[in-house]
Amino acid sequence: MSGIRVEHLTKTFGDFVAVGDAGFSIEEGELAALLGPSGSGKSTILRIIAGLERPDSGKVFLTGKDVTSARAQERNIGFVFQHYALFKHMTVEQNIAFGLELRKKNKAFIKEKVDELIDLVKLNGYDHHYPSQLSGGQRQRVALARALASEPRVLLLDEPFGSLDARVRKNLAHWIRDLHKRINVTGVFVTHDQDEAMEISDKIILVNRGRIEQVGTPHEIYEFPQTKFVASFVGNVNVIDACFEEEGIFIKGLPGGTGGEYFLRPEETGPEVNIREHGDIVLLARPEEISILKENGKRNAFPGAVSDVHYRGGFYEIEITVGSNRVKSTIDKDVFLEQPLEIGQKVYVRFKQYKVFDAPEGSRKVHAMLKQLGYIE
Repeated sequence: MSGIRVEHLTKTFGDFVAVGDAGFSIEEGELAALLGPSGSGKSTILRIIAGLERPDSGKVFLTGKDVTSARAQERNIGFVFQHYALFKHMTVEQNIAFGLELRKKNKAFIKEKVDELIDLVKLNGYDHHYPSQLSGGQRQRVALARALASEPRVLLLDEPFGSLDARVRKNLAHWIRDLHKRINVTGVFVTHDQDEAMEISDKIILVNRGRIEQVGTPHEIYEFPQTKFVASFVGNVNVIDACFEEEGIFIKGLPGGTGGEYFLRPEETGPEVNIREHGDIVLLARPEEISILKENGKRNAFPGAVSDVHYRGGFYEIEITVGSNRVKSTIDKDVFLEQPLEIGQKVYVRFKQYKVFDAPEGSRKVHAMLKQLGYIE
């Protein structure tokens, strides 16, 4: 059964279309990520689900019930904001109890519930602390406990880790994932952090300019992107300028065209590729999908030169100039130390996997647009 379903949501602010005909469903008990760049409309979608914004058109269903016209307080939703929104003059237990007191629950019930939630979010011993006496991660856990106090059927989190430093953010994200498994509530969190979405969500809803680009599991989104935007936004990716001619796919800047030596055969692009007979295209290949060879002899191998070497802890990131493109590949640290590569060294790169997208506007323009929007470096 769907915990959340939205159909044809549209929301405009003046001439600006914040959400355009958005639709998706989240199954009961799933933890889903609304992922996208800043200004893509994901927080607006979350606020519409919560009842804090009214859509211009479309419907919102919670556990099968149409709540489009229901007020926020009638939807039984727990909402956690990025900046905690805790009452500074109240202690941890008073903040958590606040909603229950508004509902006029008896004191014994409130005390039992607050103690249960403090234990759940691992804040034992902090009952009488004020927000100013807590760390950012602790304050966010108080906000989460307060949202859970009313036993909501849906939990919504708007950039819940946005104001935390990287280490605390990562630890709290995994803690929320583990907590979600225990409480089994339908959850949705907004994030622009692709790693966060990939690591802790059951489902990713990728939003771009107010529209849903793709919905799927983290594996489906990463391995089977349906658009250029999805392929470039999720995970690191090389955007390679190329063109398609009769013989196959040619990398820009290498000997190509009719009779050229280096090209990819069209039958190797896979049946899902839909490109025109001739013209500009882009190849999208992730660093782990590109191998580096010291000698030629493999199909789909292209000559290049090492332009930079970066140590990344457990692996090395190698940048190679291939024609007029600069691509990145990753090598395990132990493998690299056995056969190190030097800047300027001549090598061959082989595409183990790649996606092909038509670029009628010109591959260079696609590359420039993705870079300008911050989807690639």
